[in-house]
Amino acid sequence: MNKTNTSDTSKMRLQKYMAHCGVASRRSAEAMILEGRVSVNGQVVRELGTSVSPEEDTVTVDGRPIRQAETHVYILLNKPAGYITSVKDNFGRPTALDLVKTDRRVYPVGRLDYDSEGLILLTDDGALTHQLTHPSHEFEKRYFVETDRLLTDPELSRLRTGVDIRDYVTQPAYVERARGKGLILGIHEGKNRQIRRMVEALGAKVRLLRRLSIGPLELGSLKPGAWRYLTPEEVETLKRLK
Repeated sequence: MNKTNTSDTSKMRLQKYMAHCGVASRRSAEAMILEGRVSVNGQVVRELGTSVSPEEDTVTVDGRPIRQAETHVYILLNKPAGYITSVKDNFGRPTALDLVKTDRRVYPVGRLDYDSEGLILLTDDGALTHQLTHPSHEFEKRYFVETDRLLTDPELSRLRTGVDIRDYVTQPAYVERARGKGLILGIHEGKNRQIRRMVEALGAKVRLLRRLSIGPLELGSLKPGAWRYLTPEEVETLKRLK
């Protein structure tokens, strides 16, 4: 065990290795390290710069050895409203993981707020999670949005060019009208409650928000609360996203 050595390609950052093993997201893994819950070769590690060799070093979390899974799990879930997109909740609210039956420790890729519904990806593949959530890897997410009033054409133009949501100006969005007061809205960003804030900036409110797709993955006819495994072709397509 030593500090990261760029000449040794067999080593990786400890928090990255933990994510690859499906222990937690990188951010949560960093917190575990700082809390002294992680040991490498019997020695407690509290430094985030530590690197390990998966082939040579023994890593334990809370006294339990971890290792990279030979295969990963990829699950597409249609999250209903009233569930949070987290592994657990301090307030006892139901989580998206409560809807999925698997013996693997999977984690949500990205977020979908409590009042929203639609497509969520769950996996224990830390490398893919990092790829899909890193700001440098932009891909479109599309939503069905129903507002409390019919938005005007000039307001839709504002969404297409960028909206000031107080502390941030959004990138141009894909917008088309749907049934009634609905819209199909596509964005490449993932700011907190971004679509709701974009609509509020126009003086309207969101009545229904449903994520329809993440990149090439589509919700399709999957019913609320239902889930399925991704096909090998879908996994390969995701891994090729840049």
